[in-house]
Amino acid sequence: MMADPVLLYTNPMSRGQIARWMLEEVGAPYEAVILDYAGGMKTADYRAINPMGKVPAIVHGGKVVTECAAICAYLADAFPAAGLAPATDDRADYYRWLFFAAGPVEAAVTNKAMGFVLPEGRERSAGYGSLDDTLDTLETAVTGRSWICGGTFTAADVYVGAQIDWGLAFGTIPSRPAFEAYASRLRERPAYKRQKEMDNALIAEMQKQG
Repeated sequence: MMADPVLLYTNPMSRGQIARWMLEEVGAPYEAVILDYAGGMKTADYRAINPMGKVPAIVHGGKVVTECAAICAYLADAFPAAGLAPATDDRADYYRWLFFAAGPVEAAVTNKAMGFVLPEGRERSAGYGSLDDTLDTLETAVTGRSWICGGTFTAADVYVGAQIDWGLAFGTIPSRPAFEAYASRLRERPAYKRQKEMDNALIAEMQKQG
């Protein structure tokens, strides 16, 4: 599609790991710009790219894309040779679970991690209903199939998979056999391993520098 390298704005201790993993999956040429939380993300130059002052963001062909789920979907379409997006007439599961993870799962897990509990009887006012319902529903997405869309790994697995992988690692998603089995499959992917190696090396370097 477009031959321009992708510019990735990220921090190794952030959701930018998801965007880097996706870039490794599509095999796109990219350059990573590492921004720190206190300074780089809050500069006027970066806020011109993402007014939220958060990472990740990508710039490709003069276009800006923010939000991890959007970045995953965009890159799958921008680099179709990687085969990470289903055919347009076969995207029901792809869109369903990609947006479910970006909406209800993200909100429910974040609220739980931050200690926020919905007032009793107010579940229907929250998009995710309850944490238990959200996790039970998420479990159905990874039960009885290898990947979110069946037998083929897609960009939805990068985003949904990152949510589950991180949740298990940090204890924000409880261990369940279906989650553990799915995460184990993800961790065997070469692109996942490359991303972890790069970001872990950057984290180690940051920690050395204090």
